[in-house]
Amino acid sequence: MLNVILGLIGLSIIVVIHEFGHLLAARANGVEVEAFSVGWGPTLLSTKRGRTEWKLSAFPLGGYCKMKGEDAFKTALEQNLPTLPKEEGSFYSASPTRRIGILAAGPIMNFVFAIVLSTIVALVGTQVHTISNKIILASEYGGTIGGNTEQNVQNPADIAGLRTGDIITKIDDVEIKDYSDLQRMIAMNGGKTLHMTVLRDGTPVEITITPRLDKATGQGLIGIYGWVDPVVESVEKGSAASIAGLESGDAILEVDGKPVNHSIDLAKYLENQPERINLTIQRGTEKIEKTLVLTYKGSDPTTAESNLGIVFKTITKTTKASSLGEAVIMGASTTWETFVLSIKSIGLLFSGIDVFSAVSGPARITYMVGASASESFKQSGIAGILPIFSFLALISVSLGFMNLLPIPALDGGQIVLCLAELANREPLKVRTLYRYQSAGSIIVLALIIVATLSDVLFFVRR
Repeated sequence: MLNVILGLIGLSIIVVIHEFGHLLAARANGVEVEAFSVGWGPTLLSTKRGRTEWKLSAFPLGGYCKMKGEDAFKTALEQNLPTLPKEEGSFYSASPTRRIGILAAGPIMNFVFAIVLSTIVALVGTQVHTISNKIILASEYGGTIGGNTEQNVQNPADIAGLRTGDIITKIDDVEIKDYSDLQRMIAMNGGKTLHMTVLRDGTPVEITITPRLDKATGQGLIGIYGWVDPVVESVEKGSAASIAGLESGDAILEVDGKPVNHSIDLAKYLENQPERINLTIQRGTEKIEKTLVLTYKGSDPTTAESNLGIVFKTITKTTKASSLGEAVIMGASTTWETFVLSIKSIGLLFSGIDVFSAVSGPARITYMVGASASESFKQSGIAGILPIFSFLALISVSLGFMNLLPIPALDGGQIVLCLAELANREPLKVRTLYRYQSAGSIIVLALIIVATLSDVLFFVRR
């Protein structure tokens, strides 16, 4: 319930910001705003200032901006008029260029809001816990992309000739400093040929690789794990490691006599769910033996959680702007990158991905926003507001972009009508508008069905 409440608040803020953009542009272009509501449904509170009624409505599902003349299409159909009726101060009495400005103002406000949020995040600074850009081939531990178990199907990393222990330093002239950089470049380029510079035993090696597109998520995958040295950073109180006396700085050398080169070695060994393990530890200049008694939650060996209680050392990457100007540039850059990613995502819908897995509807987005907020506050308290800002910025850009698509019911679809009116140099016929809106209704209905089924499947799987 907390996730839902937080999600509704976050999503509503983004939608209200969008509608407020329409309000500002409407007023600037001489169009009357009859009502502006936060939420939908029955009115809880209202006040009228000037010609605008400001309302707080019962259902916290965004809001709306009602402009004068929005019922013109309905009136034209009822009275069988050839064109839309115009009255002073109405939306359709404004010129096509002014209407385009009003329609575009909503998405633009979403982009501005995203820049503001991203600027705040850049100014305060964020810390990301990641690992090095040294890799392990998943195939060496039975890992295949998409769960494919056929012997003749190779992961892209194996096809390209990558090896365990390789350090990926560059992809298409983009410097790779850690595993988060590597993940981002691979995920965003499914199906695209990439050129890697790899450091192998101290020698640079050039590699060409094509990440495989994951049909379920739309991300690129190559079949690797990140290399984490088995050096203890912290031990959870009351865990098996804590009871056995492991300490921060201990390096795990062996488990039951088998070498542990990295964290994957230990994780794979624990998939057999042994009840007792003997660890050989390097502590300072001496080697010591520790026996741990383990329990597990879950029957699936690949996902079962043990009471091991060890956190291995990671890399903490801090990103912070040195000035307000730099923060604004970083915020704008992040927003632009998200916008470009949104464009790529639309293209992926036509590349054979599973839309019911990759597409999120309102319910799923609300849950994700709420879950992100809840987890951030749980882990970091008030400092958890920054990850929430980042996530809301991403959703805001996505909402702005989606509204610019040329679908009749959206702002982009209405902009198309305005452009057609400019090209014809006369108002569009009501019959033309009716056909356009009818086609749009079918498209929107199809989108609603897909999004709803996607949300249902998401929650059922959970």
